[in-house]
Amino acid sequence: MRAAVSDLPISLEHVDIRANETAILRDVSLRLTPGPPTVLIGPNGSGKTTLLRVAMGMLAPSAGRVTWGGREGVAPLRRAIVFQRPVMLRRSAAANIEYALASIGAARDEWPRRTLELLALVGLAGLGNRPARKLSGGEQQRLALARALAREPEVLFLDEPTAALDPFSTKAIEDVLRTVAARNVKLVMSTHDLGEARRLANEVMFMHRGRVIETGSGAAFFSNPKTDEARRFLGGELLV
Repeated sequence: MRAAVSDLPISLEHVDIRANETAILRDVSLRLTPGPPTVLIGPNGSGKTTLLRVAMGMLAPSAGRVTWGGREGVAPLRRAIVFQRPVMLRRSAAANIEYALASIGAARDEWPRRTLELLALVGLAGLGNRPARKLSGGEQQRLALARALAREPEVLFLDEPTAALDPFSTKAIEDVLRTVAARNVKLVMSTHDLGEARRLANEVMFMHRGRVIETGSGAAFFSNPKTDEARRFLGGELLV
């Protein structure tokens, strides 16, 4: 049985992440709540991927506190993450999903039905027997989404899910994400693509030098950013 408790809201309180003497996140405080997608944007090296890993529970803070539904140290039973370059298991597309179903203890007699549903959801119906590593880059990313969704997450983290994909594959991923969001899965996504952020974001968090320096609705952020750094970034200036 899946846990009845919720991992949301996710709260970060004065979180630092340091690697030796290098500060990767600096005094980050934020709250991720149920609802439409939250999109992280900012220049390369601003800390977006690290923030996703911390919120997922993959990386412990050097200082500060993270809670999931008000609890600390909670196993990620209701969380899932998809990386920019997901690793495909050396087996069929269907078997990749079955592996995820097994990991959450799903009844084995439910695997065929759930696998077909998930393949259809991500636009891979009919490709279940195809070796996962023979799929195109866009198809592998959609399979990674299906594998993550097999865990029935309450919150799904996505790290640059359309980076290096062509426009057709990018649209296919975005269509899947809209469908998932409509099913009340909280999406928290980083992207370097400002067009994608405009299309998907309800809430934007703008990061620079390991800090979240501006948060607001997508519409307000893109029409009237509050900080000089955000205005410069949206104007195409290179921030360092």
